[in-house]
Amino acid sequence: MDLKECRREIDSIDDQLLELFARRMGVSAQVAAYKKEHGLPVLDAAREREKLNDVLQKSPEGIGEYAVSLFSLIMDLSRSSQNRLLGTHTELTKQITQAIEITPRLFPANATVACQGVEGAYSQIACEKLFKLPSISYYPSFGSVFTAIEEGKCRYGVIPLENSTAGSVNAVYDLMMQHNFRIVRSVRIKVDHNLLVKPGTQLSDIREIYSHEQAISQCAGFLQKLSGVKVIPCANTAVAAKMVSEAGDNSVAALSSRSCMKLYGLSCLAESVQDKGNNHTRFICISKDLEIYPGADRTSLMLVLPHTPGSLYKALSRFYALGINLIKLESRPLPDRNFEFMFYFDLDISVYSPQFIQLMGELESISEDCSYLGSYSEVI
Repeated sequence: MDLKECRREIDSIDDQLLELFARRMGVSAQVAAYKKEHGLPVLDAAREREKLNDVLQKSPEGIGEYAVSLFSLIMDLSRSSQNRLLGTHTELTKQITQAIEITPRLFPANATVACQGVEGAYSQIACEKLFKLPSISYYPSFGSVFTAIEEGKCRYGVIPLENSTAGSVNAVYDLMMQHNFRIVRSVRIKVDHNLLVKPGTQLSDIREIYSHEQAISQCAGFLQKLSGVKVIPCANTAVAAKMVSEAGDNSVAALSSRSCMKLYGLSCLAESVQDKGNNHTRFICISKDLEIYPGADRTSLMLVLPHTPGSLYKALSRFYALGINLIKLESRPLPDRNFEFMFYFDLDISVYSPQFIQLMGELESISEDCSYLGSYSEVI
């Protein structure tokens, strides 16, 4: 049999598979109607385990695992279809629907906002891009920003989540597992790092350079060219600039923004020293309450999935089946659980689409723990 004949045979088999799949989904719809009439849940875990064991036993030698994977996916799709037909509404979908109804039509122009660092921080720049006239309170750490939101000291908080060069801000992802909050908007800020010094300082005078660890990572190429200089991480790029302005001599410098140069009376010895010119940081705006503003087309989730083979694949296949684009996937280790992880997802989907509501109604069935962080739009 040549290749063309093989392909014709495959096409014929696929036609039969498609017909059988359609028949199976039709019977699945009848099952959904029965479950609705008798008040039964969509998921019957015992039945699915029994079915997969039967598939394994009946499979020819060498394809058992493939057959189990195939039928596991088919059952996931069948369950998803049943949820759609039943219009399953959970407590989460009710909260989302209510938030859409009660959230104001316009994002607030001014509000009390918590930022990490001091005046001149990139968080402040992000904050002023989100709000026309924010009342900003500065806090020493990312954790204290989350706490300020939880305790109601500020309505919103603005914190960095990821950078196009240095990657994710892992400390923030870890804090996200510890605090209760919602994401209401995000914004991308162009980041330019400059070597700032006290007026009159020469490059040869510098013995120490201060900045945030992310900024240091973003400027690694420039820093490697400097000999005899100690690079020291600190809480914030604006904090670094303030430290230089208050220093007693000219031996210190900061990697910071040009706005901090003007704010703290410093001079710029080298501008735009980051490794890549297209250097952006994404900030999220968080709140204590769930607020979903018009135009929300991105959703963030945190899921703890069963520590079993294929659990992440099943979550991803659900996104695929519903036609949902996955923008970001991040994993962070779970405290006190050996080699188990929390998965963070950014999804590109309108909050008003039926696929979104269906997914939200199914999340609990595919995860051990589900945290819906919010649906929002991004300012660019």
